[in-house]
Amino acid sequence: MKITAVVPIRKGSQRVKDKNLRPFAGITLLENKLNTLLNVPELDQIIVNTNSDEAIEIVKAKYADSKIRYQRREEYYASSQCSGSDFFRHLGEVTETDIFVYTPCTSPFIKAETYSRCIKQYLESNESYDCLASVSSVKEFLWLEGKPLNYDPKHAPNSQELPDVVSLNFGVSIISRNNLISFANIIGNTPQFVLIDEIESIDIDTPLDFYIAEQLYNKLIINNEEVLS
Repeated sequence: MKITAVVPIRKGSQRVKDKNLRPFAGITLLENKLNTLLNVPELDQIIVNTNSDEAIEIVKAKYADSKIRYQRREEYYASSQCSGSDFFRHLGEVTETDIFVYTPCTSPFIKAETYSRCIKQYLESNESYDCLASVSSVKEFLWLEGKPLNYDPKHAPNSQELPDVVSLNFGVSIISRNNLISFANIIGNTPQFVLIDEIESIDIDTPLDFYIAEQLYNKLIINNEEVLS
């Protein structure tokens, strides 16, 4: 059974310009992710799916002798005209594998051990679930269109007593290639959720996210400082 990690890189990201390739704690988010994935023994191959010449050059120059390869993405699948469903189905169609592990660079704190644990858990699920996804706990007072979603304002609970709502953080997503194509999504009908901690859950989506993540990375990973009690 072939297990492949796919690292998606789109040239010219909109909210944070070139976030995957700009300097981050001395390297780039792409290199950070690839260095982590190389320490995941369960992976048979790692593919950088991209329309970026710069990303391709990084793979060629720094990872030529490893199990990392690149796959040039057609421009349509890197455009705003392409829906998320079209994109995921396409990734499944062009990736020769049995098990697909979606590993975006924007989750720089996911540990190799976490990838390994999730892959093993997925493989041991005995088809009880059709995918596995990392999630974060959401203990917030949520409203939609002027109405509360998860609590009664007339009997407001303490925040820790709110329902156990979780949100997808896309740090780790695992699905079979067949299901990826069928669902046109990395999430199926019966997902197995894995709760990961607050640091590993960090996803970079805005300039502020990028700044905070880099500061934390410098302290936690590079300087090995304790920043949370």
